Amino acid sequence: MKITAPYLLFLGDATDKLSIKMAQGVADWRPDLCVGQLRLVGCEVSAGLQDMGIEEARDKGANTFVLGFANCGGTIDTSWVPYIIKALNAGLHIVSGLHDKLTNIADIKRVADEKNLQLIDIRHPQQKFTTGNGVKRTGKRLLTVGTDCSVGKMYTSLCLEKAMLQRGLDVDFRATGQCGILIAGHGVAIDCVVADFIAGASESLSPDNHDDHWDIIEGQGSLSHPAFAGVSLGLLHGSQPDTLVICHALGRESMRGLSKCLPPSISDTLTLNLNAAKLTNPAAKVIGIAVNTSSVSEDEAIRVCEKIAKEFHQPCVDPLRHSVDNIIECLL
Repeated sequence: MKITAPYLLFLGDATDKLSIKMAQGVADWRPDLCVGQLRLVGCEVSAGLQDMGIEEARDKGANTFVLGFANCGGTIDTSWVPYIIKALNAGLHIVSGLHDKLTNIADIKRVADEKNLQLIDIRHPQQKFTTGNGVKRTGKRLLTVGTDCSVGKMYTSLCLEKAMLQRGLDVDFRATGQCGILIAGHGVAIDCVVADFIAGASESLSPDNHDDHWDIIEGQGSLSHPAFAGVSLGLLHGSQPDTLVICHALGRESMRGLSKCLPPSISDTLTLNLNAAKLTNPAAKVIGIAVNTSSVSEDEAIRVCEKIAKEFHQPCVDPLRHSVDNIIECLL
């Protein structure tokens, strides 16, 4: 189903910057597709776009109202329904990346049907998948993996793709989450695939290709996260990565959403992911470490990355602050 730009990004009453990563990702990577953002009273974060109402956004050309946030459990709060219906009445299609389906809410579906407008639940794949087979595919693949959720796997993947395209390399970003899908225009929300088919879905996401073609596959979750390790493992096996980039965020005192669960070390994450990757690609190797250093100064970021690079004998950069060229050199 085609998603029609431009977008009005709905941030609701979000208070956590990480909870609007879908909106923030689109605003950062495809600002040309965004008219503005709508924030409710109590919203304490911003995607950096102009605040506006639904009618103003429509008058400025918006075609789609995007629920640009993710809450615990991925539910659609009843307080947001009137805004979704108002957007429909203004003639806007609706896109959601939440686990709750727009089509399961009777009032929303009724108005959408009356207006002949689309309700697009991008977190719910429509295609059928087979189980993984582990058969080696042609082409080359890089997978970003993380010490935790929301550490920068998508941003690292997009930075790598952008830099490789600038070098004239044959490369594609393969989206595995709702934000990545909105940016790329296609992909598979891997966390909504039935467990037995995650590896197979990952195989279909990155099919056979030319020998010099690279797929940069967006990682999900973390093998060390008690809630999401299963998704991470299925994606890892189905991706059959030739190379891995370890992603890490400075300053985490606990795993995302689990205050009593300590984050793993970079060393443990590297070993855990590399061992798991070798099930479907015995030649898999780690070629770099990407660190989200947004919590420290530029000088401290450089010192941290240099220290990690020396410790692991791997290039280490913050993809948003530094060039990823050293990682690409290792890739090639």
